[in-house]
Amino acid sequence: MASTEARRECETEGCSEDAKLQCPTCIKLGIQGSYFCSQECFKGSWVSHKLLHKKAKEDKNQNESRNCVEKDINTDPWPGYRYTGKLHPHYPLTPMRLVPSDIQRPDYADHPRGISESEQFLKGTSQIKILCPEDIEGMRVVCTLAREVLDLAAELVKVGVTTEEIDHAVHLACIARNCYPSPLNYYNFPKSCCTSVNEVICHGIPDRRPLEEGDILNVDITVYHNGFHGDLNETFYIGEVDEETKKLVHTTYECLMQSIDSVKPGIRYRELGNIIQKHAQANGFSVVRSYCGHGIHRLFHTAPNVPHYAKNKAVGVMKPGHVFTIEPMICEGGWQDETWPDGWTAVTRDGKRSAQFEHTLLVTETGCEILTRRLEDNGRAHFLNQM
Repeated sequence: MASTEARRECETEGCSEDAKLQCPTCIKLGIQGSYFCSQECFKGSWVSHKLLHKKAKEDKNQNESRNCVEKDINTDPWPGYRYTGKLHPHYPLTPMRLVPSDIQRPDYADHPRGISESEQFLKGTSQIKILCPEDIEGMRVVCTLAREVLDLAAELVKVGVTTEEIDHAVHLACIARNCYPSPLNYYNFPKSCCTSVNEVICHGIPDRRPLEEGDILNVDITVYHNGFHGDLNETFYIGEVDEETKKLVHTTYECLMQSIDSVKPGIRYRELGNIIQKHAQANGFSVVRSYCGHGIHRLFHTAPNVPHYAKNKAVGVMKPGHVFTIEPMICEGGWQDETWPDGWTAVTRDGKRSAQFEHTLLVTETGCEILTRRLEDNGRAHFLNQM
C-alpha cells in the first residue's frame, strides 16, 4: 500500500476513520480515490473493491482497441525483412480479445505460453483414438457450430472489409454459441481465427488491411464446445479475380473433395496425398509439404498426421470412429514456404498465391461423414456461388 498525506475518510462501508493508505493497483490504473485507514479495512473491502480493477482494465482494453483503429497506424513491425510477395502486415494489432469466464476453455487458454499439456502428453504417439458414440455426438455438435461461425464470416467477405473486422465477428459468434475460439492463445496465437490472403498459405493473423479487388482470402475456423474442437476452412474470392486464380481455387476444392471420396475403413492415410497431388499437378499446381491435416476431437491436433503430398510416410489405417481433417494447401508456383517473423504466417517462398479448403471427417462403417458440411446449397463451398 502506498501512503498519502491528504486528509481522507476510509472508503470501507461503515468506517469513518482517517484514511492514509491508497490501493497501489488503483494508482497504476489511474482510478481516483480508493483510500483506506488500515490494511484490515482494505482486505475487508477486497471482494467489492477488486471489481473496480476489472472494469478499469476492460475500459483500457476497449480504448486501446478503438485507438488502434481510429489512428489508422500502419507500422512495419520488421524493418528490413524481405517479404516474398506484395502482402505486408498492418500493425499494430488490436489487443487479444477476452472470453467470458463461464465459457468452457481448453487447457492452453490461460497458459502463459499457450501450451496444451494434454497434446504434449501424447506428442509423438501414432495411436489413433476410436471415438465412442457419445464422443461422436459431441463432435457432430461442435462441428455444426463451427460451420455456423464460418457461414457468418462468409457474409462479411467483400472489398474494403478488414480481416480484423472478420475476426471480431467470429469472436462474438463463438461467444454467442457458448464456444471458445480454439486458435485464441493456442501457443500464443493472438486472434480468434486465421485469415490467409493471397500468398499466405495458412495461419495468417487478422489485421487492419482492407481486402482488395482481386484478392483471395481463406478463413479458418475452429471452435471448442463441451470438450471438443471442430475445424474447417474455405477460400473466398474478393470481388473479380483473374482466371488463373479461379482455376487455383477450384482445383484446391476438387483436391479436397476427391480425397474425401476415398475415405472409408481400410484405406491408409498416406493414400490421400497421392490423390491430392495427382489432381493438383495435372492442373499445373504444387502441394504444400510443411503443413498437414490432423486428428481432432478433445485435442485440437493429434494423431493421425494427414500429409497432402504423394509418397508420404503417414502412419495408420482408417477405422470406423476415427475423426480427422483433410486440408490441402495448393500453390500456383512452388510448394516451398517460409514463415514471417511473427512465427505464424506461412507464405509461399516465391510470393505466388495459395488456396486451401478443409473439412472435419468421421470414418463410418461404409465411408465417411463430413461433420463440417455446409447445410445450405447441397453442401457446396461458398466460392461456387461467387463464380
